[in-house]
Amino acid sequence: MRELDRKRSLELLARADVGRVVYTVDALPAVLPVPFRLAPGGVLLSAPAGSELARAVDGAVIAFEADEVDGRDGSGWFVTVLGRAQVRPATRAADPGGTVRIRIRPELVIGRCLA
Repeated sequence: MRELDRKRSLELLARADVGRVVYTVDALPAVLPVPFRLAPGGVLLSAPAGSELARAVDGAVIAFEADEVDGRDGSGWFVTVLGRAQVRPATRAADPGGTVRIRIRPELVIGRCLA
């Protein structure tokens, strides 16, 4: 494995559509695949307002990971972001489901290239 710098890691992360958010519920680890997008200031996710994810992550330090790996030869990359999550109401006023936006501000970005 070759370590990637922060800039290259974020470039690769921006190419992925789905990642995994890692958080805790009652002191136990939880992992949830989620669609996301990379925006200035962090990784953005959406969740239902009353969901376990929204309740568990607000203000917590959590992890987020995305990857692209070739199943035939194992080549590819993975990027892990560690940072504090902020939960805010979604900006769409017409959202009847009560969606929230979760922003993970990257404090540590770890990228690796798999050979």
